[in-house]
Amino acid sequence: MEALTTIQKLIVFSVPVLLAITVHEAAHGWSASRLGDSTAKMLGRVTFNPFKHIDPVGTIAVPLILVILAKVTGTPMFLFGWAKPVPVNWRNLHSPRRDMALVALAGPGANLLMAVIWALVIQLGSELYPISPWAALPLSYMGGAGILINLILMVLNLVPILPLDGGRVLNSLLPARLSMYYARLEPYGLILIILLLMSGMLGRILWPLVDFFMGLLPVSDLLVQRLITFLLM
Repeated sequence: MEALTTIQKLIVFSVPVLLAITVHEAAHGWSASRLGDSTAKMLGRVTFNPFKHIDPVGTIAVPLILVILAKVTGTPMFLFGWAKPVPVNWRNLHSPRRDMALVALAGPGANLLMAVIWALVIQLGSELYPISPWAALPLSYMGGAGILINLILMVLNLVPILPLDGGRVLNSLLPARLSMYYARLEPYGLILIILLLMSGMLGRILWPLVDFFMGLLPVSDLLVQRLITFLLM
């Protein structure tokens, strides 16, 4: 494998990042519309158009800063960011508490599906390599980036802290009184996540889970690990 420049790596990561965020948010909106709330659909958020979901700070600035910091400091890169949240009016849902959990799980579920698709892209790249290396290598690189981004986004969003999807699921499962108290913690959730990230604890929690799901994908775990290690160098 030839060494990639920082610009080339950013190009390789850009498509998987945009797709991971876009499909994740569109899945929330689609599932909400299927369960009775058409708010996101009426606002044009059930779409694969990334511009409808991009948050200038959370989608672009924060991940870019993290990439640059990792490059400058020589530390392992951990991508973190967010998109504009999809609006859901729980009062319109058929069974509000149950359906809010299902809407929340739709996003991580979409990321898991995309990780499987990117694994198949790597397989395609492996098949193409003897015939056309110039086409196979970009596919393989992008497939590795797609698996990494989607599994991180899936596992991160399943952490039971509001406003993450895992927090929404936990909030739906708690008894009504506890749910009310738990919901009041949401304004402090992002601060807690950033503190966990800066302390290194978030990475220690998430990476074993990312590795576990990576081992379940329909592609050689060793090949994926090599591609990801190469991309993060």
